This record gives sequence, C-alpha cells and structure tokens, in this order.
Amino acid sequence: MMGATAFDFYLPSELNASHPPERRGIRRDHVRMMVLDKKTGFVSHDNFFRLADYLNPGDLIVMNNSRTVPAILNASLYRHTKRIQKQVEIRLARRCNEETWDALIVTDDAQLGDILQFSSDLSAMVMDIKKDSPLKTILFSKKGTELFNCIYAIGEPVRYEYIHNKWGLDYYQTVFASHPGSVEMPSAGRAFSWELLFHLQRKGIELDFIQLHTGLSYLLDDELETSPTDNYEEYHLSENTIEKIRKTKASGGRVIAVGTTVVRAIESAGITGDLNGVTNLYINKNFRLKMVDGIITGLHEPKASHLDMLTAFVPQHLLWNAYEEAIAQRYLWHEFGDMNLIL
Repeated sequence: MMGATAFDFYLPSELNASHPPERRGIRRDHVRMMVLDKKTGFVSHDNFFRLADYLNPGDLIVMNNSRTVPAILNASLYRHTKRIQKQVEIRLARRCNEETWDALIVTDDAQLGDILQFSSDLSAMVMDIKKDSPLKTILFSKKGTELFNCIYAIGEPVRYEYIHNKWGLDYYQTVFASHPGSVEMPSAGRAFSWELLFHLQRKGIELDFIQLHTGLSYLLDDELETSPTDNYEEYHLSENTIEKIRKTKASGGRVIAVGTTVVRAIESAGITGDLNGVTNLYINKNFRLKMVDGIITGLHEPKASHLDMLTAFVPQHLLWNAYEEAIAQRYLWHEFGDMNLIL
C-alpha cells in the first residue's frame, strides 16, 4: 500500500479477492499457486496444498506467528472533561510498548492531552502529535494482556475498499497465529492449514516461526508520499531460529520465508545481530539477501513497495512477465487471494 516503486500495471477490479476462500467454497490451502523460477523466470501453476512437491527434505520454511488485532476502534473525544465529538474512528498503527500505540485518529480535532473514551473501562490520552506524520501517540488506561482483551472485545479488523463484507476477525488470522500485535494480517501465511504443515514435516521439511507485528500500511491520505523506511515494525526471533537457518544453509537446504514480513525480520537480524528490535529495512533489487533463498507470498497490487522486495529475489523483467501471466490466468489478489512461490 505504500508507494515507493514504479512497478505499475493494470489490475482488473474483478481480480481483487473480496471473499475469503472458505466463503468461495474452497479450503484455505486450496487457493491457486503460481510458481516462479527466480533464475529462468519459468512460471508454472498449481494449488497451494501441493507446496511440498516443490520443496526438498532439509529445506526450512519460516513463518510469522503474529496474531492480527482488530485495529479499528471507535471512541468519544473529550477535552477538559467536555465531549468534543461523539464518535471518532481510531486506527491502531503500531505498538510502541505495553500501553502505548501510534494511531491514526480520523478527525482534525484531536489535540495533545485529549481523552479518547472507548468504553466504560478503556480510555486513552493523546500523548504526542508528530510533525511529519498523521499518526499520533496514545497512552491507554490499560496495558499488556488486559489491553489486548479490551481491544479484541471492541475492535474490528482493518478492511480495504475491495472487501465489501464485514468478515469476522477469524478470517484475518493464520492457523498458527499466537502473539497479538499485527494491525493487518501477515497474509502470506493464511493459506497454510494444519494438514499441510504436518504433511511438510512428514516430508522432512523444517518449520520455524518468528514474529513481526505489521503496521498500518495506508494512512487514508492518497497525497501522502511515504517510503518503506518510514515504516517501523517490531520483530522477535529466537536464537534457535538463527541456528536453524545457519544449519539449513550449511547443509545445502533452502530458507523459504513466508511473506515479506519474515524476509524483513530475518534480514534485519542478519545485518544488526539483534534478535529483538524494530526495523525499517527497505529491501529492493540492490539489496543482497544473505539469509533467505525463496519466498511464499501473495500477489501485490500495482506500485506496492512489496514488489520492490520481490526484485531482490528475481529480476524485475521476469517478475513483470510472471505478473502478466497471473493476470491472464485470472489469479486473485490481496489477503484472500492466491499465492506465489518464488524459488
């Protein structure tokens, strides 16, 4: 959603997946999969549940087990105990700590010190107004698990204009999501089912998990020019994950990241040596990938910065050709759409 690339193309609106696969009558792991050979550009077509056919024993798949939070909240806006607005939409953008978030407050009225009253037992104060961003920092009256419980009780998932129905939060979760913090679903992992994960393990393919909590990608302002370097995201890796990556590469196996979030987290850790941190790493064709060999990802919209990241795996002209074929073959785009394996 963040414009940073010239990679533009025409995407017919009917290829925007507006319904989850389960509501289209197919299992989540039966979405289609375009397989792209990063060296030759050769493209083949399959279904995602046959993923194991393209991998070898000793390969390692790394997934993001961040759990999606319902990041759209509504509150009344108060100033000096006086109600200024009855209902204001707040979009959580990024968690700063246990009780503080950067958020998009969808009104021009919010000032420093104002109170957002979400419910009888949850409020927040506007603590900081940023000069170069529409985001504001808010301090909640609760923290940690208690705060997340309140957010899950009153919030709704972030939806974009191609989603016409109010699908419940469960449709915006991967089956292995366990650590709350993403305001948008780390959607590359959505197509995995438990059956597929067990099948991969039985074939000798290693699985591991990291967390990168995704931030809000669209700030409701088409005029706002943002860069991926403005997008700071919190990530957590274990020493065990880094060790598995080293062993996989040393034994000739491939490390396959599930989603751009996993690439960003692992490559950031590879550069800094920090297993827990915040990254604004921007990956493009000039970036030499050191940790990751392949990627499982969705299909990205025109001008999306994620397309820049894919050019670190495959030359842009080959990616362009593959995307033209995906459109011709009527693949579906976005978080409820089809998948792309680049190896």
